[in-house]
This record gives sequence, C-alpha cells and structure tokens, in this order.
Amino acid sequence: MDLGLLSMNHDLLLMVSAGISVAASVLVVSWPYFSRDQLSARMAQVASERERIRLRERARLNHAKRQLSLRQEPRKFFKEIVDRFNLKEQLEDGELVRKLRLAGYRGQGPVVTFLATRALMPLGMFLLATVYVFMILRLQQPLFIKLGITVAVAWIGYYAPWFYLKNRIVKRQEAIRRSWPNALDLLLICVECGMSIESALRKVAEEIGTQCPELAEELSLTTAELSYLQDRRKAYENLAERTGLDGVKGVVTSLIQAEKYGTPLSHSLRVLAQENRDMRMSDAEKKAAALPPKLTVPMIMFFLPVLFAIIITPAVIQIMGVK
Repeated sequence: MDLGLLSMNHDLLLMVSAGISVAASVLVVSWPYFSRDQLSARMAQVASERERIRLRERARLNHAKRQLSLRQEPRKFFKEIVDRFNLKEQLEDGELVRKLRLAGYRGQGPVVTFLATRALMPLGMFLLATVYVFMILRLQQPLFIKLGITVAVAWIGYYAPWFYLKNRIVKRQEAIRRSWPNALDLLLICVECGMSIESALRKVAEEIGTQCPELAEELSLTTAELSYLQDRRKAYENLAERTGLDGVKGVVTSLIQAEKYGTPLSHSLRVLAQENRDMRMSDAEKKAAALPPKLTVPMIMFFLPVLFAIIITPAVIQIMGVK
C-alpha cells in the first residue's frame, strides 16, 4: 500500500512538473506576442521631452533677447542730466562707445546712462560720505581729514562706473571665450553639411544660446548684418570688434579670405577650432600651475598656526601637569 502510494505521488509530481514546464515554455515563447512594445513608446516619450525642453529653452532665450534689446532708448532723466552738464560732446566718443559694445551695451541709451551716472555718482557719494562722517560717526579728527575722506569717497564714486564697465567686459569676454570652441565645432558641422554661412551662423546661435547667450546674441547680430550690409567684410569685422578676442579675430580673417578668394572654409575652421581648444586647455593649465603660489599665503596665515597649536598644545599641557 505504501509502495503504491509513493508510486502514485511520484507520478503525480512528475505530471505536475511536466505541466509547469510546458506552461512556462509556452509562456516564454508567446510572451513577445502578448507584451506591449515599450521601446517605441519610450522613444516617442524621449522625443517629446526633447522637443519640450528645446521649446522651453528657446522661449527663455527669446525672453532674454526681448529684455536686452540691441537698441535701448535713453531715459528722459538721464538725458536731461547730460544736457544740463553739457556732456553732448562725449556722446560721440568712439572709445566709450567701443567699450560699451564690448560690455554688450549698444545704442545711444547706454552711453547717455553711463555719462549721467558718472556725473551723478561723485555728488551722491560725497553727500552720503558727508552725512556718514559728520553726523553718524562723528569722528574726533581735524576738519581737513574728514573732508579728505569725503573727497576720496567722491573720487571712488567717479571711477566706480568705469570699474563696473571693465568688470562687465571681462566677464562677457570670458563667457564668449569658453563657448567659442564649441561654436566653431557646430559651425564646422553646418558648413560641411552644405549650409550657407548665414544659415550656419543662425543655426549655431540657436543651439549655443542655452550655453552662452552673449555669443548667441553676437552671432545673431552678425547674421542680421550679413543680410543688409553691402560689404559682407564689414559684418565680420564688426563681430571681431564687438568681442575683442583673438580667437574670434582669427576666424573672422578666415571668413573674409573665404569670401574674397573662394577658398574652402571647412579645413580652416577645423584647424581654428583645435587651436582654440588648445588655447583653452593652456589657460586651464596656467591657472592650475599658478595655484600653489597663491595658496602659500593662506597656508601660512590659516593652516600653519592651527597645525602648530595642535602639535604643541599636548606638550604644553604635559609640562604644566608636571609642574
């Protein structure tokens, strides 16, 4: 009886195992026909997400362009200040206009604003310094020392707009210098695809806008100048003048030669892109090499006293304990 029961259990176990195996095999074979195609859905989702991000970044770039228009009208208050102080002659100062363009300010509005600010800042800083020194601090110093402090503050107020302008120029050039090799690579790809230089610059401006709005603005302005200027060479020269970078000037020279002699542009762009990348790497290596000397003074002032205190303090405590 026990042997028969064991035999029946063994046969039942084999049948169940065979049934499970057959069912699993059928399920594995037929699973691709019953499962949904997730790859197509995921690719469609990625494509829609990419398009949504592109539209969002392009809308943000257009909003920034509307906020920073190329031509800004001067405010009435600043214009009255310029007229009252008889600063109209400085409106035609080519060096001031050139520096404002390097900082990204174009048109008569920024020039009027800068001149009015430079005229008002010394007076405002002098009044603030006078109130602070004579009424708030009430320094117990001779009168000529107090007046010297107020005059020094007024002098700083006169040169503060120049300092701000130079700082803005340096930051803008640094941003363009970092993104310029990437822009050259994109321009090279567009040119090798058969696009014209205007279409290539427009495409590069759209793609580089999320990384560097300053460079996108300059390339867009160059595209517009190529459309309406009779001399295309002038549009390229304006690009080099507005940026003030040697790398941009080299590319401008190649573009002018290609326009004049009909030489192929792709090879020169490839070489210039590699040179600009090498220059960027060289600048990074120079900064890295200059880091140890710059860290010497902070280490002497901050790290070494703490280190000496940690080393000497246990010995001092032991000596004091022995006594």
